[in-house]
Amino acid sequence: MTQATPFTLPVWVAAAARAALEALLQAEARAPDAATPRGSSEAQPLELLEPPGVELVPVEAAAALGDGQALGMARCDPGDGLDLTRGLLVWVRASWWEPPQEPPQGKGPSQRLLLEAGEGLGVLAGSRELCLSAYARRLLEVNLLPLLPAGRGLRLQLVFPRGRELAGRTSNEAFGVVDGLALIGTQAVVQSSAAPDRLEQCLETLRQWPRSPHPRDLVLVIGENGLDLAPRLGLPAGLLLKAGNWLGPLIVAAAEAGVERLLLFGYHGKLIKLAGGIFHTHHHLADGRAEVLTALAALEGMGGPELQRLFQAPTVEAALAELQELDGPLAARIEARLALAIETRSQAYLARYGRFPTRIGAALFDRARQLRVAGPCGQELLKAFRHDLG
Repeated sequence: MTQATPFTLPVWVAAAARAALEALLQAEARAPDAATPRGSSEAQPLELLEPPGVELVPVEAAAALGDGQALGMARCDPGDGLDLTRGLLVWVRASWWEPPQEPPQGKGPSQRLLLEAGEGLGVLAGSRELCLSAYARRLLEVNLLPLLPAGRGLRLQLVFPRGRELAGRTSNEAFGVVDGLALIGTQAVVQSSAAPDRLEQCLETLRQWPRSPHPRDLVLVIGENGLDLAPRLGLPAGLLLKAGNWLGPLIVAAAEAGVERLLLFGYHGKLIKLAGGIFHTHHHLADGRAEVLTALAALEGMGGPELQRLFQAPTVEAALAELQELDGPLAARIEARLALAIETRSQAYLARYGRFPTRIGAALFDRARQLRVAGPCGQELLKAFRHDLG
């Protein structure tokens, strides 16, 4: 079956899970130990939520394993573009369990659905909890809970056989995610950060921005981690636009659309490029992060062997961690200078294209998914967006 729509990883997981649950239900209806093979041409009808609507999503196979268990398999197809999940095999093992009492409606995730990280699924380094976005969880609940018999709970063990290997080619570990791939998609359809069509989609959104509830305000979010984290930090979902790597054109387009308060929200290892005047942040185009950080440190008075070690650090995260151990107050000053430099260079970039009343702030988070630092304007906008509009 040819799949035209490039679905994100949570959709393929949900399809495999639904196939496993159907196999479990069919086997139980006949005999507890019956196997129920399914052909690779089968597809699962899923409510996608973001965007709304039901689509058929193909699965590879599903079968009951006996003893109240079943296995569903799907193969990820993210469409064209550079996506390491292409061809990724997704396994979901389903089994029954006795759930505790359900929380009141709207008071948290359903207790009837228990999710466990199997091989290749990323977990948070500190808590060992499955790294799962709110969208991925909601997608599973909406598509599985209506099928469960009354009083039954469903345990799902999620497995990506190549997840641990592929995670080494991502920035997951920079965000404290270990042992595999994070399941953090925020919508059903893949939107490449680097592809030109993604830029056009963002530009079209900004053309319509004057008709939004808060046309003067916007948060440009860099990457899926930022898009997942921003609402948890109190930033209103209606202000968020995933910018990907095309920050320069989008800053200008936002100003042209009438945005007067613009917050750049992203991982400091990405936004640091703006402090060096690099406004397309894909690593294939330009880097310069070590040079920018070293220059900022030198402006704060660092020199000698310490400055050389900073320059040679493997990542921005590692460099800042070493700075923190060496001299905490100095590290804080350098980070504050970094946030200010991002705001200053962004304002200067915008000024090349005209005179706009737009004020640009920057807020940076770290690998622990914690807000690390904000520039002077960023602090003001964070307070306004989180408290006045949140």
